Amino acid sequence: MKDDTRPAPDPLITGAEIARLAGVTRAAVSNWRRRYDDFPAPAGGGPTSPLFKLTDVNAWLAKQRKGHDVSDEVRLWQSLRGEFGDDVVQGLVAVARLLTDGTQAPRLRPEVSRQALDIAQSTSGAELIDALTERFLDLTRRAGSDQMSSPRIVRAVRHFADPVSGTATILDPACGIGTLLLSAGPAVGPARYGQEIDVSTAEFARLRAGLSGRTHTEIRAGDSLRNDKWPGLKADLVVCDPPVASPDWGREDLLLDARWELGTPSRAESELAWLQHAYAHTAPGGRTVMVMPASVAYRKAGRRIRAELVRRGILTQVVALPAGSATAHTLPVHLWVLVRPDGHAARTVRMVDLTANAPDGPLSPEPGQVVDVPLIDLLDDTVDLTPATHIGSVNRDYLVEYTALRDQLQEQLHALDALLPRLAPGGGPGTLDTASVSVADLARAGLVEYAAGEPVSVSEHLDTDYLHGFLVSPANKRRSTSGSGTFRTDTRGSRIPQMGIEAQRQYGAAFRALEDVEACTRRLAQLSQQATDLAREGLTNGALNPSAEDD
Repeated sequence: MKDDTRPAPDPLITGAEIARLAGVTRAAVSNWRRRYDDFPAPAGGGPTSPLFKLTDVNAWLAKQRKGHDVSDEVRLWQSLRGEFGDDVVQGLVAVARLLTDGTQAPRLRPEVSRQALDIAQSTSGAELIDALTERFLDLTRRAGSDQMSSPRIVRAVRHFADPVSGTATILDPACGIGTLLLSAGPAVGPARYGQEIDVSTAEFARLRAGLSGRTHTEIRAGDSLRNDKWPGLKADLVVCDPPVASPDWGREDLLLDARWELGTPSRAESELAWLQHAYAHTAPGGRTVMVMPASVAYRKAGRRIRAELVRRGILTQVVALPAGSATAHTLPVHLWVLVRPDGHAARTVRMVDLTANAPDGPLSPEPGQVVDVPLIDLLDDTVDLTPATHIGSVNRDYLVEYTALRDQLQEQLHALDALLPRLAPGGGPGTLDTASVSVADLARAGLVEYAAGEPVSVSEHLDTDYLHGFLVSPANKRRSTSGSGTFRTDTRGSRIPQMGIEAQRQYGAAFRALEDVEACTRRLAQLSQQATDLAREGLTNGALNPSAEDD
């Protein structure tokens, strides 16, 4: 068989991968795209998730001398983590105060302050705080926290809250670090009000608002349900991503509270307490956009409150977002859109089911993903507000969808055969257990640096794909597992075989191919599940019949 001499296609990478490659945040990459006219143009993807040619990116980074040294933003973040540890929000507050009015926090060492001021001079205080905030959000996501709204949730709330007037009043009663509050509506114009239970987090949100130019913003600290800091405030738009599954939300102290006009929530329905709190602050004709766990749409305990929302024409839309939209889990969540009637109440509830979409996919529903349900059809014994329950077979062509999924499965199967690398016999197990070097030694020698927690080659004598391939070898996985069976992500003790760069590149190409195979099999599994779910639903509801060809 003749060797294939065609050049390998140039890999395409995302903005997040560029950030890891250069050792910076995604915000820094976004800033480069805006600031530098010669930054590589997208070679694929879409407007919200562009893809770039790896060779173009490497050439640009080399030209700009980026990616070879740890960025100033990363050094500052590392300094803050070392200085403040798990209380890094205090460090963010200290930097934000310094950039806002020059206040020097006692815990912020002078050399760290100089780091921050030097970076802010070359960019801006707002861009620096955005970059540090992104680092903080990455940290909370890795820790599995659900206390910070994910970028996907923020994007979805902004999409379904629009349009927002430049003279609107906006409230977020559980604003956290302010991301949802500051993202809703136009940047300039609206009056923004927020409340956050943690004092340091509330202070950081306030400082972020000032640095970003959202000057008409007031944020107060306190428990919104037990100690509302905005009594009497009526907002044109209320946005809220509340704490979930919180049994200690204060029910016993608030049984006679006037906010429960739709019914007193049970201990297990803290989300419906937050929803009624938000609705109590909604002006006539104003809207509320709530992030809700999917289970709130059908749980028995909340049926009476759901019925009142529907009966009074308050609930206008329920949107089921794709799995992966939330921060700490892959379970789907809903957006509930409420309107305080101002003379006319809604007669239908719009149900939108985006669960089949990719997490970063389009938010505008296709015709088969949306239906307007008359109120009377929702007021049954369960008052189930799950969109998929109400988007029936009349809105979809099961046979067309099933045929398309079969075709995609066939394409993926052919692709899988082409992707599997052709491998030759080796010297036998154990023949590579010879001269090797630890990742820690490679780092000390300046051959690798850590970007987003992963070692990346910064030397022409070490192939990154070769490095990553051997990091996940069984031997190195055993080295990364403690005696109790806990897997650690610290790769410094991993050992890499020593061989020439050309041999490394051959291994690296094989490892890349295996990663492509894994991605292909994941897609196959996803398509197979979609096809079987669709076929089972179509066969059981009468939309599909068994084919005689399969007898």
